Amino acid sequence: MNAATEASHVAIDAQGRAWIDDSNVKVIEVVLDYLAYGWDADEIRRQHPHLSLGQIHSALAYYHDHREQFDTQIETGLTAVDRAAKVSAHSPLRSSLRATGRL
Repeated sequence: MNAATEASHVAIDAQGRAWIDDSNVKVIEVVLDYLAYGWDADEIRRQHPHLSLGQIHSALAYYHDHREQFDTQIETGLTAVDRAAKVSAHSPLRSSLRATGRL
């Protein structure tokens, strides 16, 4: 039997965030491209040529192994964005921009 080797390409920082090794890219960034645009690994590679296919596949595998955690994080982020949009909808700056026709 051959011994399997592991090349995860994923590192976890002190805050518990997953990063792609040897890059400045979080796993969630690749996951969002995958989910939002429906990109496969080859398209993600075209859009992020500084990442190898191995790094991308590892990031996607890590997502699938921790899907519930990532999906919760994404949902929390979307809720925060919606809340911020509602708060800023009536801000003095937006009102001023509307008054000048710039918004």
